[in-house]
Amino acid sequence: MGPLLVLFYINDLLKIVQYNSKPTLFADDTSLIFSIPSYLDFKTTINNVFSQLNKWFDDNSLLLNYEKTQYVHFTLKGSVLHEAPIGYNNNNFISNSASTKFLGEIIENALSWKAHINHLLPKLCTACHSVRTIKPFMCQENLKSIYYSYFHSLMTYGIIFWGNSTHSIHVFQLQKRVIRIITDSRPSDSCRQLFKKLGILSLMSQYFFHFIIYCK
Repeated sequence: MGPLLVLFYINDLLKIVQYNSKPTLFADDTSLIFSIPSYLDFKTTINNVFSQLNKWFDDNSLLLNYEKTQYVHFTLKGSVLHEAPIGYNNNNFISNSASTKFLGEIIENALSWKAHINHLLPKLCTACHSVRTIKPFMCQENLKSIYYSYFHSLMTYGIIFWGNSTHSIHVFQLQKRVIRIITDSRPSDSCRQLFKKLGILSLMSQYFFHFIIYCK
């Protein structure tokens, strides 16, 4: 009943903010997206919506955690960033951040996905180490199952967003490493035939595959 009761409790929240922003709700995570070309209009609109949001919290006996609330100004590379003080009653302000974590993905203001990939790489390295450790005790088919559980699940999460990033080459290098471990190949061996042998899609093929599924 918990999730259902939460939805009942916040069902009118969208009506408060949807006229000037695009709200995105997932469970108890709420984000507001603004697309305003003028800086002055942006500053005015976002502060008005933030005030309405805080009043809704007050009316519903809730408190906004200002330490966990932040805003990200998405811009093109090289663009000038303008600070826009966003607060309530000229007292409680939220901070401007170059990146934020949303549903397990680190989103940067320039959408380069470098921070997210850097956060992902250590986890993939750990998965490679795990496969290498248990390799002497497992057959190749079992190693493939472990690959899908520990490496593939991490690599493909949100891949349609960051898969085409220039920084994704580092993820692909780790994928080739784990493929060579599974097949007991040398570091210098080409992985093209190894992917076919195992029936595993490479990173870029996974990106296209997930993107096509999303479009369908």
